[in-house]
This record gives sequence, structure tokens and C-alpha cells, in this order.
Amino acid sequence: MDPATYKLYHVHCFDSRQHLEHYMSGNAKSPFGEDFLIFPIEKLTNTFSLGHIKGDILIDLSKGSPIHHLYSACEFFKHIIVLKVRDRCMMELKRWVDTRTGAFDWCHAAQLHVEIEGNSDQLEDKEGKVRSALQHVVKCNLEKENMTEPIDLPPADCIISSWLLDVISKDRDDYVRYLRKFLRLLKPGGHLILLGLVEGTYYTVGEHKFHVFKYDENVAKEVLVGEGFTIDFCEVKKRTVESDLTDYKGFFFIVAHKES
Repeated sequence: MDPATYKLYHVHCFDSRQHLEHYMSGNAKSPFGEDFLIFPIEKLTNTFSLGHIKGDILIDLSKGSPIHHLYSACEFFKHIIVLKVRDRCMMELKRWVDTRTGAFDWCHAAQLHVEIEGNSDQLEDKEGKVRSALQHVVKCNLEKENMTEPIDLPPADCIISSWLLDVISKDRDDYVRYLRKFLRLLKPGGHLILLGLVEGTYYTVGEHKFHVFKYDENVAKEVLVGEGFTIDFCEVKKRTVESDLTDYKGFFFIVAHKES
């Protein structure tokens, strides 16, 4: 398939439930658990457990409708605000937050998290804490200067962005442009946590292939340093998956901050 024909996450129809089933399912036959579930949960748990990234507000800007990357955050932030580009992603997420019938089952991710933390007796409490902290799911428009117009969000102590820049950016210029919009939501001295794909070009949802900006952790770090950020931590995980659904070669996890 010609890469020029790949769909764009924020432009074309995107089935958020199929995306979760493909890449974040608790099904034992799913090949993506180590990459999309265990790696992010481990890195975020370790990062937040250090205790220096905390505050009142965390803003999440991530692809699709995942919540597993927020389990650790709910222990260190009073309020979590999730921004979504797609209405279907908002609906999928709200279905879980409101414990509605048919919501995606994240019990496997919660179980992973409490096992990594060593608190296996706190499974039900963990999901409740996430739901309590995740009070706002807000629609955003990536092309507006104020992405949440007419709403003005309070500045965040921390922003997490998981795989979103990868799928909305056509090239490095796009990556920088969108990142700058994200960073306007961050307090001076706040922290940014980025999860990204290494050298991917596409991912599949249903019958459709979607575009991924091909880059690596070095490009991400260069861009962040260019925006005045200090890189606190970076780790790259090589791909372990055998699947034609996507062609990334690895994952990166970056923590950065900008001095106030």
C-alpha cells in the first residue's frame, strides 16, 4: 500500500474500540501486551514513585482511549484532564469512567499495575482512584491556537502525551508545531512525559492503515532541547512483537522539564 494513502488519525474515521482491542487487550493471544501495556506502566510507575513529579493538575494528550497510563498519575495529582481529538474516543473513555454497560475492560491493566507496585490487594481501589481523579474529558481542536476554545484550561503541573504526536504529525515541522501547542498548557517548571514509536510508518485499525511520522528518540530529544527543555530521563525499548498490524521498531519514554 502506498504510504500516501494512509489515513490520518485526527482527520479520518478512527474506531477507538477496535484500536483498544488490537493493541491493548487483555487477551492472552494479543502480541502487544509487553510493548503497549507493560512498558508504559513500568516506566510511569517508576517515574512517579520518585516523588518529584506531582501537583494539582495533569493533562493527558494521547492517541485513542487508553487509561492504563494514568493509574500511577492518580496517586500524585488531584485532577486529571484528558483532551481528545475524536468524538468516538471521548465516548469510549467516558463509557469506562461512568462504568456504563459495554465499557472496555481495563482489569488486566489494573492488575498489571498493582503487581508492578507490589500492592495486589488494592486492585478495586486503583480503578476507583483513577475514575475519581479523571473528572474532565475535553474535546480539542489541534488547529486552533487555544486547542480547547472556548474553554481556558488551568496550566498543568505535568503533561503526558502517549503516541499522539506520532500520528498527527506528517513531518518534523508538524511535530514541532503541535508540540508547542501542547506545551502552552504546561506551567513554568512543569514536566512533560512523552511516549513515542521508534521508526514506525503505519498502524492498522480494522481494515484501514493509518499514518505514523517516522522518527526516533533522538529527534524527540533534539526538538525538546530546542524548546528549552532539559531531558531528565530517556529509555528505548526494542520491539518484541511479530505482527503486520504496525511496523514500529521500538518505543521510547522521555521525561523532560523546563526551568521556571
